[in-house]
Amino acid sequence: MIEITSPIRTARLVLRPFTERDEDDMLEFESRPDVARYLLNEPRTPEDNAKELAVRLKQHALREEGDTLLLAIELGGKVVGYTLLIWLSRPDQQGEFGYVLHPDHHGKGYASEAAAEMLRIGFEELGLHRIIGRCDPRNAASAGLMERLGMRREGHFLESQFFKGEWGGEYRYALLAEEWRRSRRES
Repeated sequence: MIEITSPIRTARLVLRPFTERDEDDMLEFESRPDVARYLLNEPRTPEDNAKELAVRLKQHALREEGDTLLLAIELGGKVVGYTLLIWLSRPDQQGEFGYVLHPDHHGKGYASEAAAEMLRIGFEELGLHRIIGRCDPRNAASAGLMERLGMRREGHFLESQFFKGEWGGEYRYALLAEEWRRSRRES
């Protein structure tokens, strides 16, 4: 089990559970069509945003299979995104991670920094054997981020889901615990 109660500091970011004070920061980026483009949700309205925040306020621990740990990415006192880890299977020691970052902060390595910390938590604290990441094949930035993290593309699913009015595909990436440990030793 993992419960995050104190902020985690990386080189430039703070990763922490969401609080009620984060509602405006969340809406600032999650209401944008370019942020929602590759997500299952549409751009959030203030009402949608408030409902989503209520869910996120409870997602600060991985106690059992199926739980989601979702942490705000804070930069300079402002929430500019989030990163998450889902505990997919206890017996198979599997997880899935993801991230969303305000477009104004793209290209600076912040998503990579936050995602790497979430992988560390999954492998080193939860003891996962394998973590996957998924993205739309059109989202070259997300695919590139996973590849920079050392993940291997294991699949390209063509037209695998009807998504926002059209057939969409999915890239699936994965990283094993041993590959993670090896990459940490080499860096």
